[in-house]
Amino acid sequence: RAMAAAGPARLVRCGQKDELYRSGLRSGAGTALHGLAGAKKWLEWRREIDLLSDVAYFVLTTLSGYQTLGEEYVNIVQVDSTKKRVPSFLRRAIFVSLHTVVPYCLEKGLLHLEHELQIEPDESRTSQSSPALGLSSQTLIRNWIQKQVGELTEQQKKRVLQIVYVLKQCIPLLHRLHLAVFYISGTFYHLSKRITGITYLHFGGLQGEDQSIRSSYKFLGIISLFHLLLTIGVQMYSFKQKQRARQEWKLHRNLAHQKNTTKEKTTGRHSHCTLCLEERRHTTATPCGHLFCWECITEWCNTRTECPLCREKFHPQKLIYLRHYQL
Repeated sequence: RAMAAAGPARLVRCGQKDELYRSGLRSGAGTALHGLAGAKKWLEWRREIDLLSDVAYFVLTTLSGYQTLGEEYVNIVQVDSTKKRVPSFLRRAIFVSLHTVVPYCLEKGLLHLEHELQIEPDESRTSQSSPALGLSSQTLIRNWIQKQVGELTEQQKKRVLQIVYVLKQCIPLLHRLHLAVFYISGTFYHLSKRITGITYLHFGGLQGEDQSIRSSYKFLGIISLFHLLLTIGVQMYSFKQKQRARQEWKLHRNLAHQKNTTKEKTTGRHSHCTLCLEERRHTTATPCGHLFCWECITEWCNTRTECPLCREKFHPQKLIYLRHYQL
């Protein structure tokens, strides 16, 4: 059967189909963990379960030498840069690592580094179990980051914090740039495939069937590049304003915590969050009247728009931060 280079339309349909099956696998694994271990463990392990689901999907397909469900759907097969051989096992293993493990480790590393740079020395103990950091907050990586950050001066911490902020902003922009380049060239849909040099061939059909819509993809790529430039301009303009707002919020948070700690010491009364099962910080009320930590309930609302206790549906915008709540 005749084979030709797969066009951008096939690659997009393949990526969308794979993402559909991966999201279903992640959802099923998350639901199972939530039912077995409860909401707290699900919040802590959610990202790790997503990672394991993605790794399992690609290990059982790409790494094992089979087509993914998306590749079968559009009838394409992976080839290396020569377009004459199937990618080697090492090349496929590097692709799976770059596509799943590396983004997770990079995101977690930047999150831990930013967290360590922002906290004050006297806050380090109370910040050990922040729910936003998840399971890996107790790993060796976090201890290594703590040690390295502890050796930095305040000026160096501020400089590294700015670098971390820039990196967190640049990574999504890099993916958008790569997507725009794909629309124009029509070769690599994922950045990990571009790095490893994995392309696609499709079986049978007319070679010009994808050429008819290639010009539309090129036009879409040019629009994407223009929109990306506008986004970069807006982000550069608002960078200083965001930094100033971050510092003001940090100052307010520290003052509020000190006041609440002093008040609780004098009254001897403590309140606990039912999500993290620890002393409640930055008390926030849901529309139904239940109280949680601000960090816990906002993290919960990222995936479920309902009260963890009574299951009443609500929009995250309806959360009320109790600024001067004392209990």
